[in-house]
Amino acid sequence: MLHVAPELCFMGRFEALENLEYITADIESPLAKVKMDIHEIPFEDNSIDIIFCNHVLEHVDDDLQALSEMRRVLKPEGWAILQVPFFYPLPKTTYEDKSIIDPKEREKAFGQDDHVRMYGEDYAERLASSGFKVVEERIIEELSNEEITRFALPQNEVIYKVVK
Repeated sequence: MLHVAPELCFMGRFEALENLEYITADIESPLAKVKMDIHEIPFEDNSIDIIFCNHVLEHVDDDLQALSEMRRVLKPEGWAILQVPFFYPLPKTTYEDKSIIDPKEREKAFGQDDHVRMYGEDYAERLASSGFKVVEERIIEELSNEEITRFALPQNEVIYKVVK
């Protein structure tokens, strides 16, 4: 499993799994075992079973190139969880403007000063355009209100799983 921009809260759990070869990767994080740019993933074609990539694509220069790279390194039938933030109400289409470079202007345009795009209702279509089969997991609909409250889950969270 390749964990891009690893979150500390998951690392210990994944590292403890004996049946998982767990690789962390990031362009700058000291938590990562591998230093990499997601635009040029340094792994062979068809070599990774799973990619876990939360809240990364809104930061990268070319998300479609990053998606292409993830698809390239995934094995056939390999899958990835690719979460991004959504700001409601969602725009119909993803908004990006490379001319916006001032952090304050980026925060106004994209919801955070280090984001370069704001994803819209077309997020699943963007994922599919890279050749992935997109599965929208709506796990929240299977949980009780008590579980939703206990785990502090947002009411409208969709888990985006893609399969090669």
